[in-house]
Amino acid sequence: MTLLDSNESKKKLSHIYNEISKELFGFGTTLLRVEIDKQIITFQARHRRSPRSAALEGEAPTLKLEVDFRMSLLYKKRLRERLEEEMGLRIEAVLRDYDAPTLWAITNVILLETP
Repeated sequence: MTLLDSNESKKKLSHIYNEISKELFGFGTTLLRVEIDKQIITFQARHRRSPRSAALEGEAPTLKLEVDFRMSLLYKKRLRERLEEEMGLRIEAVLRDYDAPTLWAITNVILLETP
């Protein structure tokens, strides 16, 4: 499926991304941009720092890194599921990188090519 680069599509994508953030962390993003380029959707998001994350950072930094990694995997899984279910997208891959010091996350969703 080719996703149209429209305000309506971007609005729906933003809503889904933010809802997952609320489900997993208890609050949405502070900044979110969505770009659609042919078969790739890019989410540029700045997240809020979780009080639990800040506490772990000082007490158990390696545990915090592990938690960040696991939460990122869970985010990707939920995003894939929701985009497939709610928007009918066929997804090849979800790639996500989160930079804890700056709270930025870049997520790329690669859609399957349609024959």
